[in-house]
Amino acid sequence: MTILDSTPPVKRRIVDAHHHFWDPSRNYHPWLCDAEPITFRYGDYSTLRRPYLAPDYKSDARNYAIEGSVYIETEWNPNDLAGETRYVAQLRSGGLPSVAVMAARLHEPDVEHLLASHAAHDFVRGIRHKPRANPSPQEGSPGGMADTEWRRGYALLRRYDLSFDLQTPWWHMGEAADLASAFADVPMIVNHAGLPSDRSEEGLSAWTQAMARVAAYENVAIKISGIGRPGHPWTPQANRRIVLTLIEMFGVSRCMFASNFPVDSLCGSFDDIFSGFEAITSDFTEAERDALFRSNALRIYRIPPT
Repeated sequence: MTILDSTPPVKRRIVDAHHHFWDPSRNYHPWLCDAEPITFRYGDYSTLRRPYLAPDYKSDARNYAIEGSVYIETEWNPNDLAGETRYVAQLRSGGLPSVAVMAARLHEPDVEHLLASHAAHDFVRGIRHKPRANPSPQEGSPGGMADTEWRRGYALLRRYDLSFDLQTPWWHMGEAADLASAFADVPMIVNHAGLPSDRSEEGLSAWTQAMARVAAYENVAIKISGIGRPGHPWTPQANRRIVLTLIEMFGVSRCMFASNFPVDSLCGSFDDIFSGFEAITSDFTEAERDALFRSNALRIYRIPPT
């Protein structure tokens, strides 16, 4: 008689470097609460206009061993950005998130007061602000990272031991490279792979050249996340080139895999995305894969051991 092994498979350990929790029934997020929808890169996002909290996330991620996570600001009420940090402090009583990246408008004259308020919470690791960006690469005018007042606010990050999460399209990576050079003591984490939405050969070539500029700076890391496309399933075949190009540019030690949940649930399930990362990196060593899935996030976001 054959005895079947009933031992459950070992789950891959993950530290999710980019996710969100929200409850628009309790808190004001303009993009989730206002009647008029905004233009959104994934198209219709009406299914996101509901509470998404730790139990929902744990259900989505149930096939992976979540050892920690990084909460990223959620476009909270712009008149009360400190309120989001207080809200995250309440969420953390449930064990997730481990640390957080909060919002601050770096060009505003009173930004230092807000940075000090955020930094007073020991779980806050950085700031995210989406600087003004041009709608297409054909428009060559400077974006928000070139603004004198914005850079003044950026210079304050080191004073409060804060890193910077940058979300901007790839055609502004030249400005990001200049920022990384001018502020070498401020860690920068580029979000969502530089937003490579144009997958034509011409589009990918331009994206590659732009990303190489910012990858040249050792104080810059990147999150490989948010690379779904509306109307297309999330598959290894569709995203392999993006993932492997970034790992080659930045090196294994400066790349992190992340879910961007629940936003990327519009493009695929948690399993679709993370099994895709597994498939794409199947030829890597286990130490390299552990760095991409887990240990780089622990180090870069200074997540204390549990």
